Amino acid sequence: MAVAFARGTEAYVELDAIVDNLALFRQRVGPDVAIMAIVKANAYGHGAVQVARTVLSQGADWLGVATAEEGQELREAQLTAPILVLGGSSREQMGIALAHNLDVTVFDRAGWEDITGLAREFKVRPRVHLKVDTGMNRIGVRPEEVTNDWIRRLSGSEVVWAGLMSHLAESDALSDVVTRDQLAVFLDVVERIRTSGVQGPQMLHLANSAATLRYPGTHFNMVRVGIGLYGGLPYDGAPALRPAMTLTSRVTMVKQVPAGTRIGYGGRYVTARPSTIATVAVGYADGYRRALSNRAEVLIQGQRCPVVGAISMDQTTVLVPSQVPVKVKDRVVLIGRDGGNVITVEEVAKWAQTIHYEVMTGISARVPRFYSR
Repeated sequence: MAVAFARGTEAYVELDAIVDNLALFRQRVGPDVAIMAIVKANAYGHGAVQVARTVLSQGADWLGVATAEEGQELREAQLTAPILVLGGSSREQMGIALAHNLDVTVFDRAGWEDITGLAREFKVRPRVHLKVDTGMNRIGVRPEEVTNDWIRRLSGSEVVWAGLMSHLAESDALSDVVTRDQLAVFLDVVERIRTSGVQGPQMLHLANSAATLRYPGTHFNMVRVGIGLYGGLPYDGAPALRPAMTLTSRVTMVKQVPAGTRIGYGGRYVTARPSTIATVAVGYADGYRRALSNRAEVLIQGQRCPVVGAISMDQTTVLVPSQVPVKVKDRVVLIGRDGGNVITVEEVAKWAQTIHYEVMTGISARVPRFYSR
């Protein structure tokens, strides 16, 4: 007889793992370099407010977000640390940033006109970070454009020149050529500002997680730590970090099917022999990507079981080996450890032919998060 029960897909975030990872980065940079904890995209899916509170209590100095609205959420949670909006902002978003005492990133003349116009309107001096494009070729002022005009504007009375920043494109790569080229360009801009005779930016920040671990020369007086904070490996061969999230679900149905049974939408898997098929209450609407169909594995009773058939919006089917006892309501580990076996987020990303950043940030809002210390 078929037995069903309510969904049980849940994410468990171990905040102590984040604390341990932060401590590793602190050890690398020392006490005199500020750490900006990147909590954009809901702290890479881990929960922005909870993570921010934790890291600030353990010595992080700044928070980094992608949008003014993300920063607003943190301010409304009564967090008072410096917060930088890393991405581009519309005039409306810059207004939100000013209203909530957020630092903003400027990278073109239009952004400059917006922020200074708002400064005059609100009678405040915004805290501005100039982003220089040293080779990523996304947002950023071209290095050769950082002339006396930009320097004069930023060091004037309309704004507080809070930072000069750039972003590394290949700090995770085996070769260091691109990173060293970008560092050289950044240093040239820093020297140009220094020799101009004006009061330069308060903070210089270039390093991401990978560069913080690999390239001490990129540290300056602040580093930005994102993926590594959550235990994601920033590059192959990185020091051991503690994954902070475990993603689990539950078995909702177990069926014995004969050989030749077509499983799921489109019959994309056909059983070769009599088989045990477990249906699991997770799907691509939870962030368990459809690209994992017929590729991924999960853990049931600590044993690896292959995902078979097309992943649906809310359900996934798994082939359970004969030696694995399985029943309705059994816990299924999608990412994390169960007994002696572990499925890493990097492994899931490989199956999905993507990167672990996308897997982490893609876990949807309908998956409840639970926190432990």
